[in-house]
Amino acid sequence: MRTLFVHRLTVIDFAYLSPSRGLVGESWQADIELDGELDQQGMVLDFGEIKRTIKQLIDDHFDHKLIVPADYDGLKVSDYPNGLYLNFRLEDGREIEHRSPRDAIRLVPVERIAPDRLAQIVGDYLLPHTPENVNAIHVRLWPEPIDGPFYHYTHGLKHHAGNCQRIAHGHRSRLVIYRDDQRAGDLEQVWAARWQDIYIGTREDLIGTSRRGDQECYEFGYRSAQGDFGLTLAQDACYLIDNDSTVENIAQHIADELKTEYPQDSFKVYAYEGVDKGAVGRA
Repeated sequence: MRTLFVHRLTVIDFAYLSPSRGLVGESWQADIELDGELDQQGMVLDFGEIKRTIKQLIDDHFDHKLIVPADYDGLKVSDYPNGLYLNFRLEDGREIEHRSPRDAIRLVPVERIAPDRLAQIVGDYLLPHTPENVNAIHVRLWPEPIDGPFYHYTHGLKHHAGNCQRIAHGHRSRLVIYRDDQRAGDLEQVWAARWQDIYIGTREDLIGTSRRGDQECYEFGYRSAQGDFGLTLAQDACYLIDNDSTVENIAQHIADELKTEYPQDSFKVYAYEGVDKGAVGRA
């Protein structure tokens, strides 16, 4: 038996439903190990094939999805034409409603989403798609170590040509702010706290408001190339901006808001979208 490994094979940028936190954006890096016998090339599996098949399977079936704990008691799932409707009641009584095409959702047989359990599910899914000489796949999912402020956010980009058009996918993102060319850790902390577990919604996608018990909600909805999407969230879990919530607009929004608050100062904002990518806003 031999073991092959690839560290940081991919990053899964996704959202999940948490009984305690609600709708959470996350970015987990994926390490992979393959146990098996050597093939005719003297390999467990060619690294090029791992990138072509294993990485692609992870990206296609877990990345940019809403991952849902199917065994959670507070979840109700029902069909509607061309998609699924979810009602998710949090432990504190708040509710989240989500509707989308089926491909935007991944139901997993757990009560709560956690890296180790989801890693096992990913490995179990991958194994049947490998050659017969591969006997086991071990996956490790882990967040990027961040020395400084970061926030979890979710969003949807209806104009995007790919899977970013899904109304509830997300990221775990670091934030770096310079004020007059000096690192402004205090402002980073303020914005990271403001956007912790936040849905960054576009005003154009806001189709109404509603009340669920004592909970004031925003109703978001749009039609994109993949189908019809809808999302209902507590207003205090949302932050509205005037433009599409691309990372370019997010970075510029923070810079503009800071300039409004401190008009005599200049700002440069590095807003990340997951791991090692993002945009710069200047004001």
